[in-house]
Amino acid sequence: MSHLDEVSQRVDAAIATGSITSMNELLVELSDDAELSREDRFTQQQRLRTTIAHHGRHNKEAEEARLESLTRGGSII
Repeated sequence: MSHLDEVSQRVDAAIATGSITSMNELLVELSDDAELSREDRFTQQQRLRTTIAHHGRHNKEAEEARLESLTRGGSII
C-alpha cells in the first residue's frame, strides 16, 4: 500500500469519526508530510477542511433550529 493510500485511509477514518480535534491534528500532521506531493497533500487537507466547515455549518443550523423551537412570538417558552 502506498503512503498516499495510507494517508487517504487515515483521512477517511478521521472524517468518519466526526471528531474535529482529530481532523485538525491530522491537518497539522499532513502539513509536515514530506512523502506526499504538494498536490496530494493539498487534496487530503482540503477534504478535512471541507468536512470541518460543513460540521460547523451543521452545528450552527442545529442551534438556530433549537432556538427557534424554544421561542414563539419573541419569548422563550
